[in-house]
Amino acid sequence: MSFEIVSSGFQHRQRTGTPLSQALKTGIVFGVLSLYLALVGVYLTFDKSWVVVNVLSMGRTLLFVVPLLAGVQFARLNRSQSRAVQLGGTLLVGLIVGGFTACLLPVILFGNLRVMFVALSSPLAKMLALGLTPVLGAAVLVAGSAAAALFGALLTVMSPTVRRPITVGLAALAVVALLQEVLQLILRGGGAAFSFITRGLFQYGGLTVRGAIIVFVAAALVSIVVARLRAPFKARFAELPPGAARFLRQAGIVILLAAIIFFPLIGGSFVAQVFLLVGLYALMGMGLNVEVGLAGLLDLGFVAYFAIGAYTIALLTADSPHALASMSFWAALPIAVLVSVAFGFLFGIPVLGIRGDYLAVATLGIGEIVRVLVLSDVAQPLLGGAQGILNIPSPAIGSFELATPTSLYFLTVCCLALATYFAFRVQDSRLGRTWMAMRDDEDVAQALGINLVKTKLLAYSIGAAFAGVAGAIFAVMLKSIFPHSFQLLISINILALIIVGGLGSLGGVIVGALVLIGLPELLREFGEYRFLLYGAVIVAMMRLKPEGLWPARIRRRETADA
Repeated sequence: MSFEIVSSGFQHRQRTGTPLSQALKTGIVFGVLSLYLALVGVYLTFDKSWVVVNVLSMGRTLLFVVPLLAGVQFARLNRSQSRAVQLGGTLLVGLIVGGFTACLLPVILFGNLRVMFVALSSPLAKMLALGLTPVLGAAVLVAGSAAAALFGALLTVMSPTVRRPITVGLAALAVVALLQEVLQLILRGGGAAFSFITRGLFQYGGLTVRGAIIVFVAAALVSIVVARLRAPFKARFAELPPGAARFLRQAGIVILLAAIIFFPLIGGSFVAQVFLLVGLYALMGMGLNVEVGLAGLLDLGFVAYFAIGAYTIALLTADSPHALASMSFWAALPIAVLVSVAFGFLFGIPVLGIRGDYLAVATLGIGEIVRVLVLSDVAQPLLGGAQGILNIPSPAIGSFELATPTSLYFLTVCCLALATYFAFRVQDSRLGRTWMAMRDDEDVAQALGINLVKTKLLAYSIGAAFAGVAGAIFAVMLKSIFPHSFQLLISINILALIIVGGLGSLGGVIVGALVLIGLPELLREFGEYRFLLYGAVIVAMMRLKPEGLWPARIRRRETADA
């Protein structure tokens, strides 16, 4: 009890520190963050892309976004302080962040740390100096950081009516700048009218000045209109009978899903390829969600079932010396699923008595065993070893071959829809409630008469079935498979997406796949820092929204009660 009192008192002092201490702490934290982004080369990499062509690069924008966020953070911590205190503290925060970043200029110009930090080069110095002389550039950088922090604080204290259009407009501008290559590709494929819009907004490399103004103003106006209509709409929606309200809510979800499903038809083959990967990971996520989200069985070797499904399809359909048969995809798919289920059952037996972190390590070992066996000389005559299996034919419906990313994407959507329906039915069934009871407490579940062996093996087997289907589609997508395609990182990605989306939530699996798989694929030009941003998103999610982007109903109720 005494420890809790001391701890709560310490936390209270932290929250109620003086404005000066909070300004110093905030400035140092965000200053170190700015230094880190510079040292690992993020600023320099982003500086090669434009927000507004020949006017504002992404690197220089990010350079001032960091102090802006610092100003927002300080203003939130000091809402109750006077305007003079808020202004002075925010100014100090911006000066500290800018000073940290400006300190790199003499280090680059007069030192030589490129042995440790390759990014500390003359192009970085030129970018930090904003194209000016080093002394003048450092002064402008510090002053600009202070101005950005003040702007962030100003946004915080503004009324929502004024703040919302500005933030929405800036966010829209950032999104369009980041996705400008994909957006141009989509617009150019939409006919003459869309091509005209493309020429009006973009030029080679990014947005024009006119395009940036149009995007900002259009997004701000839309936010104003939505804000005006929201209150009357909510009032009318609240007056509707429960049945009509439920119908409208479900209709909205259906329309949104239809828009997402058919978006690749507009976006072209690249967007279809990205959505195909999202669908495959969502399909695997449905399987791992059964194991982790419902049954509480942490499985880091899940990629093994994905590989088993892919290799089974390859061995049964490929035009290769390693092929065991010459079957069609549709005849081989049920066999691939059954083989995956069998291996899920077999792999579950050795780990039946293991729980928690030990279970994660044990399943990780099983996944690595499968990968090593596939690469080994012993299995090379059957599985091809490091050379893999080639010439896997595409699925065909009559004379129509599902060979394009778009057609395979719709095949994946159909399989994902069936998997989602099956998982939904199982989740609310007696078996699903048994899994959740076992997840909450195995000892109590066993005391209530639940057969833990049967329940666990069912979870492993059903999860493996979903992964086997995803592996089968993955094999025909690549038309060849190799052992390096089934690394541990795939298991980690799947686990991350169901945690970010929401453990035990079917909708959360799809949202997590869109966020963690779709967005990084669309931002391939920044692929060097893909996993840096990936990790930052996961840390932020665990800190700010640990229940997930689309939490399950039970988690939502638990969070509300807490």
